[in-house]
Amino acid sequence: MERWQNKVAVVTGASSGIGAAIAKDFVLAGLKVVALARRLQRMEEIKQSLPQDKQSQLSIMYCNVTDPANVDKVFDQIIDEFGGIDVLVNNAGCAKSGQLVDMDLKDITNILHTNVLGVVHCTQRAFKSMKERNFAGHVIIVNSIAGHTVLAGLPMSVPNVNIYSPTKFAVRAITEMYRQEFHGLGTKIKISSISPGFTDTEILYGDVRAALGDCMLDAHDVSNAVLYILSTPPHVQIHDLLIKPLGEGI
Repeated sequence: MERWQNKVAVVTGASSGIGAAIAKDFVLAGLKVVALARRLQRMEEIKQSLPQDKQSQLSIMYCNVTDPANVDKVFDQIIDEFGGIDVLVNNAGCAKSGQLVDMDLKDITNILHTNVLGVVHCTQRAFKSMKERNFAGHVIIVNSIAGHTVLAGLPMSVPNVNIYSPTKFAVRAITEMYRQEFHGLGTKIKISSISPGFTDTEILYGDVRAALGDCMLDAHDVSNAVLYILSTPPHVQIHDLLIKPLGEGI
């Protein structure tokens, strides 16, 4: 991790769960972190939970990844204040229980904008910053096991993951597209995806959480894997890392 000391890492969806864990662990690993989310108070609490001598390494900014104008404003501010973006972790994501056959199109659109278009827009801005400075940065996407297997739902119930799995399958394809583009454009920028299994975060529905019991990852399990991805030498690129809790049934 020596090459990343005091480098600038942007983490989206950093107010809770995996994003919060990554933001904290990056700071403890020596990076300067810009945490992005809509819930500023939650991020302030995360900042205050860090050792006092590390708190200055975490900056927090409001960002709604579904709002292109807001994303551009925030990334412009980051570049002005920090000089560029060296690492991007696309973690922001959302889900809503319901069936694709009849759920509100507004909810479907919000999931698509968050899980897919938000990733694309943030990556465009980070990639531009890395390429302009000829910096071999790293873009990491937090995907999901749902991007490898369409979740069937609980036994004797109608599946309720609707558009979530399709958005995560799309992210798998996007990751490969970025790999080809980053190379084809003559950069040394890495792209990696991590696909966790069920993780103890706010995104889990109550019935799913009850069915899983203790068979879940902790957010820091995923964060530790992200640190491993980032720590690989320049010639090694982790393309897609699957991580599951022991005993997971899918």
